[in-house]
Amino acid sequence: MSVTDQQPGGDRHSGDERAAPHDRLAADSLTTRRDYLRIVTTVSGGLAIGGLGVAGGILHRHGDEEDGSQPEPRKVAQQLLPGESLAFRYPGDEDRAVALRLNDGTLVGYSAVCTHLACAVLWRKERGTEGELYCPCHEGVFDARTGEVTAGPPPRGLPKVVLTERPDGSVWAIATARSGESAEDGLCRQIGKDDPGLAARIGCPGTGGGAEAPSRAGAAAGVGAATAPGTAAGVGAGLGSATAPGSATAPGARVQGATPPRLGTPVAENPGRRT
Repeated sequence: MSVTDQQPGGDRHSGDERAAPHDRLAADSLTTRRDYLRIVTTVSGGLAIGGLGVAGGILHRHGDEEDGSQPEPRKVAQQLLPGESLAFRYPGDEDRAVALRLNDGTLVGYSAVCTHLACAVLWRKERGTEGELYCPCHEGVFDARTGEVTAGPPPRGLPKVVLTERPDGSVWAIATARSGESAEDGLCRQIGKDDPGLAARIGCPGTGGGAEAPSRAGAAAGVGAATAPGTAAGVGAGLGSATAPGSATAPGARVQGATPPRLGTPVAENPGRRT
């Protein structure tokens, strides 16, 4: 039976001898961790849990160290159904990320690089009611809905990759947010750096709002429909109404915890790997 065929144990700290190798092994040094990943990859033919593979070694860290400017939007999937995950690269070609569609339809995205020692983060759909994001190097666990640490040594949550969904169902990565930073704050920070006037017009916090800032009337309308100024969906509503048709955030696009990219931004496609 390969590593990927073995069923996870109920308690990863119970010392159960039947636990999968990646749950029993703990690396205490960079060398040990690299050796461990190389061994597991060889044994399993490329360890993949929920479609996110451990390619081996330490991954490029991103999210917390970006320069604050808004990255270019990228199409990451034509469609993502509830319970599915997708591995992709964003904002750069070396930046590993994961998109998740939770069972209730919520769309979330994160850096797939652990905040502890930059190992690969894996999606484990079978864990709990919403699955979990798991780092096998030192058993760090992150909440699938929020990206926050729920177990293990990671010092902070996963940086967010902000996603939006067009009316045709395609999913786009449009910005990043730092660990512990909300999607709207991260997006407004990036938009504010590139175009302070636009940030003010769409009602980003600290800008005073403006004529284009959306009303608070729809704040309780549901996921992807809130329009309160300063919220992710509110910012999205303000931008979406002014974005040229055919862009990633043309009128009618549904924004889920995300803000569309700045006006006139060229779009790059970056299809990911579906699970």
